[in-house]
Amino acid sequence: MKILITNDDGIRSPVLPLLAKWASTLGEVTVVAPKHEQSGKSQSIDFFREVEIKRYDLGVDCEAWAMDSTPADCVRFATVGLDRRYDLVLSGINRGFNLGDDIAYSGTVGAILEASRLGQQAIALSTDTDGFDAALAELDSVYRYVTEKNLLSYTDLLNINFPSHKSRGICLTRQGGMFYSDAFVCKGNDMYIQVGDPVRAGNDLDVDISAVINGYVSITPLTAQKTDFAALEKMKNL
Repeated sequence: MKILITNDDGIRSPVLPLLAKWASTLGEVTVVAPKHEQSGKSQSIDFFREVEIKRYDLGVDCEAWAMDSTPADCVRFATVGLDRRYDLVLSGINRGFNLGDDIAYSGTVGAILEASRLGQQAIALSTDTDGFDAALAELDSVYRYVTEKNLLSYTDLLNINFPSHKSRGICLTRQGGMFYSDAFVCKGNDMYIQVGDPVRAGNDLDVDISAVINGYVSITPLTAQKTDFAALEKMKNL
């Protein structure tokens, strides 16, 4: 099994070597991760500038590269630049949840969308900012659930979020709505910063936000297809 790992927290993320070490028990691992943090970059790519791509010593027995670009570009280089195909692409483990509407901005999710565009199955992995230990402890059981249920036979893309502490179980979920409130705060001298606080979650465990906030691992199948087929069929009858 050939496995590609990337993230949007950057090649120096402390959890990246741990994820690579775990994945090496499943197969041959290649890591291509951004040189710098790329949170919020979604599926963006660089094509107007030269980018640096260098071998990197991750401290784990696997091939690793640092790329001065986005997570999606890391997947592109690993696949197109290295001329390889992967049986599975893992993106993460992200420092911060990727839930609800916020997955549209996520570089972690953008990487798996690019993997799917290139014909490869992929899983995004995220947890709270203090949840790395809990997520790592549950990787085996969650991956076993994915394989035993054969979830990747139904979709190419899974978005998995781990609660920050030992979970109460696993929920198959749909994408929720707003997870963070939005605001612009003026810092003076015409400088602003965007801030937001998590919105209150409900109790519907079919929704990714509610499942995770209530202590469950959330597994959401995603699709890269953006066509509104219901609307298209109605338009054809005009």
